[in-house]
This record gives sequence, structure tokens and C-alpha cells, in this order.
Amino acid sequence: MSANNSPVTTDLPSRATTGLSAMSEDAIPEADPNTTAGLLAERLQAWKHAVGYLEEYVSAIEKIHGRHAKEYEKALKTISNPLREGHHFDQSLGGIAGYFENMRTNTQSLINTNLETEKSLKGSVLPILERLHKEIKHKAKELASGAQKGSKEVEKLRNLTQKHIELLGQHTASYDSAGGKLTGHDDPYVIQRGVLHRLSNQVIAENNHRNDLVAVQANFQTFEAHVLEVLQQAMEAFVGLTGGQADKTRALYNDMLGTVQCIPRDFEWTNFNSRCADRLVSANDPPRSVEAIQFPNMEHSSTKPLIEGSLERKSRNKLSWGYSTGYYVVTPAKFLHEFKDSDNTRHDPKPELSIYLPDAVIGAPSGEKFNVKGKDKSKTMGSMLTGSAELAFKAHTAADAQKWFQIIQGIAGATGPAEPTSPTSPVSPTSPVAAADSSIDSKVHSPQEHKAQEAGVMGGESAPVPAAAPAPASAAPAATEKTG
Repeated sequence: MSANNSPVTTDLPSRATTGLSAMSEDAIPEADPNTTAGLLAERLQAWKHAVGYLEEYVSAIEKIHGRHAKEYEKALKTISNPLREGHHFDQSLGGIAGYFENMRTNTQSLINTNLETEKSLKGSVLPILERLHKEIKHKAKELASGAQKGSKEVEKLRNLTQKHIELLGQHTASYDSAGGKLTGHDDPYVIQRGVLHRLSNQVIAENNHRNDLVAVQANFQTFEAHVLEVLQQAMEAFVGLTGGQADKTRALYNDMLGTVQCIPRDFEWTNFNSRCADRLVSANDPPRSVEAIQFPNMEHSSTKPLIEGSLERKSRNKLSWGYSTGYYVVTPAKFLHEFKDSDNTRHDPKPELSIYLPDAVIGAPSGEKFNVKGKDKSKTMGSMLTGSAELAFKAHTAADAQKWFQIIQGIAGATGPAEPTSPTSPVSPTSPVAAADSSIDSKVHSPQEHKAQEAGVMGGESAPVPAAAPAPASAAPAATEKTG
């Protein structure tokens, strides 16, 4: 073939650097035509999911406000009923009753504001995001019908070109082996012209696809700016509603706080004191005194001691020595009682020793000493351990000892002689009961002596023992205070 018959060269479009990649001058580039369109489609999918997340979040917040309204309704039920014992509180405004009414009103407002926020989120914010979601879906459809469809067309044309290039390789190899003997259809020249034809169609489709991608990419920046702008508008509306609801909640709680803080500290007590003055204790009333109180039978003859005062008694324990002081009383019931002291206030005055004198024997006094032998009936631990015992007493003076002896002698079952140093067992009875009664009648116990024994002075004799104490006709009335 001469120079004039040399193959004709055709200038194919240059494959410069495009949005796909830096493409070589190979007939079939290695870059996938679906890469850019697929990446953009994936990006739209990401935006769609982001908007979907925000829709779900707003929807969840909307439901939360609905549940809050129901929970506040439960809270309102706890204070819906009137206050128990409400009559103790002032019913006018400015008190506790008014404060609970304020709480009911504000709690109802909390219910209403949550319901309003729920409706506003559903009617104002969610529609904005739903419309944006639809725009992104529509944009994805445009990309699929445009750029993605173009990429498939390019891929199809590239496959056709590749087949003819492979066919050209087969026939050029056959030409070398057959020595140039080929049919017209198998002529490499003809096949090469077919490759150039298909390659031209491929390059035109590639360039058109590139231009489409450039336009789509440029539009993506504007579209994403629009998406962000809509998202910002939606969040602005969302925060305005939820933040406003939060401000209302804060204001309602602050109103509750302010209402209770405005109640004067003495408001309820002052009004309660005024309403119930007739049932409250008056600070001007004098305190009660035991001396001013009277109760049934307090002056009964059986309650008046025949003689009382402090005596010293030698311990019944043989290992101990010396005397201990106690307070002793001979009662009309014919008992000799021992107490720690005469105080009725500090502890309950229960006898530590109780001798029934008709069953006892008294020894004649020796100076200030005298003795009594009898059984302790006080039911204390000492009485259970000792049983009958001989008790040695010592009065303050011999005269006091004589007084005690004369009173006890008139009641005791027997009288015996006294020893100069220590009491001894009394002898058998020597005096009749009539003599004892006359002895009792001759002794009188004065209240002045009862008071003097508190200062260490022996008590005097008492009034005569009555023959028989009259029984009360009916139940004793309640105790009353002395008047005047």
C-alpha cells in the first residue's frame, strides 16, 4: 500500500480530566461510569435518612408531650379532692387552701400546654420535614432517570466497542496467518472502521454523560443548601414550640412557688386561733395546783393517819449494823407502813414494809427505842424472804417514842416489856382491845406535826380510829378543784 493509500486518521474527542476521574486515552477507560452517579445517589439516600431521623425524633417528642399531659392528669387527681380536715385551714385566698387551688389551676395549665405542644409539633414541624423528605425522594428519582440512566448507556456503548476491538484483534491475527487471503467482511480495515464508528458513539455518550454529571453536581450544592435551610426552619419551629412550652412550665411552677412563699408564716395559726379560741388553751389561765384539787373521799376518816413521821429502823440483816431512816405511818386500817419518804411527786408511794398491827406485838419503849414484831405483808421481795421479823425502831426523842408506842399499843395484839439496849421478843398480850381503843381515843395527831416531820421532827398523834368506815353509796364523782 502506497503513501497515498495510507489509512485515514480520524481525530477522536479528547478524554480530558472529568468529574469521573483522570481518564487515559484508552478506548475503554478503567473508570466505572456508574461511580459518580452512584455516589450522588448514595448521598441523597444519606440526606433522606438524616431527615427521617429528625422526623422520628420530633414524632417521639410529640408523643412524649402527649404522655406528659396524661401523667399531669394523674398528678392533678392527687390534689383534686378537698383537703382532709380542711376546716383547720382558712378558706380565703392567701392561705393553704388557696395555695392548693392555685396548684390545681397551674397543673391543669401544664396539661393544656403539653397537649397544645403535641398538636403544634404534629401540625407545624412534622409537615415541614415530610415535605423535605419527599423533595429528596424526587431528587433521587431525577438522578436515577438522568445521570444514572446515562451511565448505563455509556456502559452499554463501551461493551459494544470492546467487542469490535476484540474482533479486530482476531481478524488481524487471521490475516497474518492466512497470508492476506480473507473475505470482504473479515477485512481488518472494515472492522477497524466499525470500531471507530462505535468508539465515536461511545465518546459522544461519555461526553454527554459527563456534562450531565457536572450539571447535577453543581445543582447538588444548591439542593443541599436548600435541605439545610429547611432543616433549620423545622428546628427553629421545633425549639420555639418546645422551648416555649418549657418556659410556660417554668412560669407555672414559679407561680406555685410564689404563691406559697407569699403566705405569711403566722397566717394559718392566727386565723385558726381566732376561729377556735373557745377550744384552745388560754395562756392567761393560771396553772393547776394539786393543793387546789378536790376529789371524792379525799377527806374520809380512813385516809387520815393516826400518826406519821420519820423513824430510824435497824436492818433485819444480821450482818449489817446501825439504823436507817424511813417514813412511817400508822393508818386507821391498823397497818404500820414504811415509805422511803413523804414525797408523793417523784415516785409512786408504795409501802416497802406493811405490818398488820392486830397480828403484831409491840415492846414497851426504852428511851427513844421501841420494837415491833409482826409479819410483813407488803408483798415485796424482802417480805417474801423474811416473813415474820422483829423490828427495832428509834425515835428522835423519848417523848416521840412514847407517842408511837401509845398509838401502836392501842392497835397491836400484845404488848411486852422493853430492854435497855435492844428490842426483845414481846410477851403475850396484857391489855384488852377496849383499853387499846381508849388509848387511841386519848391520842390526837395534828397536821402541824405531820408537816414538822419533813424537817426531821417526829409526827404527833392522830384523831381516834373510827369504829367502822361508812361505805360509799355510789361511784365516786370525778375530781374537782377547790374554789375560792
